[in-house]
Amino acid sequence: HEAPRRVKRAWVIPPISVSENHKRIPHLLVQIKSDKQQPGGVVYSIKGPGVDEEPLGIFSIDKFSGKVFLNAMLDREENDRYRLRAFALDLGGVTLEDPTDLEIIVVDQNDNRPLFRQDVFTGRVVEGAEPGTCVMTVDATDADDPDTDNAALRYSILEQGAAGMFSINATTGEICTARPGLDRETMGVYNLTVQAADMSGDGLTTTAMAVIYLEDINDNPPEFTKEEFSMEVEEQAIGVDVGKVFVHDKDLAGSPSWLAKFTILEGDPEGVFAIRTDPHTNDGVLSVVKPLDHEVRDRFELTVSVQNERPLEPSVPASPRALATVRVRVRDVNEAPVFRENPRRISVLEGTPPGTPITTYTASDPDTHQIQTLTYALLYDPADWLQLDPHSGTVRTKRELLHPAPFLQGGWYIALLLARDDAEPPLSATGTLSIEILEVNDHAPQLQPPTGVLCGRPGRGGTLLLGATDDDRPPHGAPFHFQLSPQHPQLARNWSIARFNVTHAVLAVLAELPEGPYSLPLLLRDSGTPPREQQQQLNVSVCHCGRDGTCLDGALAAATAGAGITLGALMIILGSTILLLAQRCPSKPLPAPQDAYDINQLRHPELFSPRAKPPLRRDAPLSSGTPMAPRKLPSSPSDIEDFINEGLEAADSDPSVPPYDTALIYDYEGSGSVASPLSSIVSSLTDEDQDYDYLSEWGPRFRRLADLYG
Repeated sequence: HEAPRRVKRAWVIPPISVSENHKRIPHLLVQIKSDKQQPGGVVYSIKGPGVDEEPLGIFSIDKFSGKVFLNAMLDREENDRYRLRAFALDLGGVTLEDPTDLEIIVVDQNDNRPLFRQDVFTGRVVEGAEPGTCVMTVDATDADDPDTDNAALRYSILEQGAAGMFSINATTGEICTARPGLDRETMGVYNLTVQAADMSGDGLTTTAMAVIYLEDINDNPPEFTKEEFSMEVEEQAIGVDVGKVFVHDKDLAGSPSWLAKFTILEGDPEGVFAIRTDPHTNDGVLSVVKPLDHEVRDRFELTVSVQNERPLEPSVPASPRALATVRVRVRDVNEAPVFRENPRRISVLEGTPPGTPITTYTASDPDTHQIQTLTYALLYDPADWLQLDPHSGTVRTKRELLHPAPFLQGGWYIALLLARDDAEPPLSATGTLSIEILEVNDHAPQLQPPTGVLCGRPGRGGTLLLGATDDDRPPHGAPFHFQLSPQHPQLARNWSIARFNVTHAVLAVLAELPEGPYSLPLLLRDSGTPPREQQQQLNVSVCHCGRDGTCLDGALAAATAGAGITLGALMIILGSTILLLAQRCPSKPLPAPQDAYDINQLRHPELFSPRAKPPLRRDAPLSSGTPMAPRKLPSSPSDIEDFINEGLEAADSDPSVPPYDTALIYDYEGSGSVASPLSSIVSSLTDEDQDYDYLSEWGPRFRRLADLYG
């Protein structure tokens, strides 16, 4: 290995400094030499940035003398140094010296002004802030060498107005309040011109704007623009705005510190008015919330106060609430008439003659301060029953009021009256007249039916159930009173009438009468006030009596007599039912009637007439036929059992009678029956002292009969 060769001092080149922006070009920077130099025998060259690399052509060298030249102006902010390599060769291109470094340092000059990061800086601070309250920081940069004064910046405020409310830190650029007294209402925005200078404030400078906004606080209470306000409103108006009261607040419009709140302190004990805040103008809007009446009160004097929604800042001196007087005049307008009693209810007797005054129905005019005349007219009179005086309001009957009528509703007749004033334009009101048509007892009860058939033998079949109807409504109808005509006292020897219920009575024969027609004058009286009575004829046919107390031709008589049925026949049917039930269960107590029993069999005896068409029996066997009728009565008690068995078999197979186990009619009750004798029911019909309470013991099917006949 070769020993390291010693680099000769002349070939080591120290760094070369050159100022940026050097204007004398070309400029000799340095001359390099090789000690191996022979006259005209060494060739020098340099390589690197600024020579053969970008940026090209800044540096050059004289290849024979070794002088290095600057050929262009340098900018330190673009390149602060250049590192080149120097070479020494002989004329044959053989290296004489190892390459050496050549460093060129660009020396800074103060050729760059400071630059603020933005043209306008914005900050905010509340009004009234204490001195020393920092608002914002402005900052700038300088492209010069930061290690020199060329980039040493200092800040200052060039302009902010005469007050000098703000200061700036020269080194950091922080802006703070300098003195008290910031008032947004006096000055809401401050515009500051700030400056940055290099060379520690003595070099190049630049400026920017600093805009400081003062934020509002509630330091000003609202105030009325004047002490008194006058308004007017029409009476009867409701839900309308009367007017505005105007206020002024120095605080920021639209902020909570500006928004006003109004209160009515005095002058409105009934709460007729309300006041609200207009959110756009901050004024108070007075409105009517209850109807006003000019005749009751024609003016109001209100005391209104105003304050902010948000309370004042504690630092603000206390002050009383602002007050104003609001005078409201109530303007009179035409008001419609009023029926104070609506509806008017009256009672009128039916049959009231035409032209009878029944009431005076008038309205009143609320406009007591105006002279007006009211007139009246019938607006609704469906039956054309009424006539009305247009000036006095007196209502009279136009025709006789009758009951019932198609226009009555539950006994009430409804009419409508119209009251109208003579103002311009006229106003009207409608009143309802409700007339109760009171029932009058103007009808006597009518005998229904006026004919009947009964047996002429006392005690057994010699009774007839009488009924009556009345066209009057309660309480002028039932209970009815039946009696033989007092003008014919001889009738009482053969006939008697006893009450059966409130609408019926029982006519009974007291002595055996021959067959034939009889005409009995009866007196019927209702329970009205006063009662009405009328004498009517009852046509009775006395028939030939059978052994059981019924007419032998009873079926035919009943059919010709209409709906009448003798009470004796009714009792025989009932007794036969009990007998049949007893025979079906001889070893047990008398059972209650079956649920299938149809009481209509007793109410409609015509179904048992041989002439009636037998109804289709749905439960009868297909092979069943119609039994022979009438059946022959037994000749002796020993034949009774066979008689009943035959009747039972006939009942089970007869499609013309009700279903199995229902009542049949028997001629003879027989002997040995566990049921009580039935003769007492029929034989004592005229005895009002007879006790029929035992009927209620026969089950629920007989309770109605017990109630009616007991």
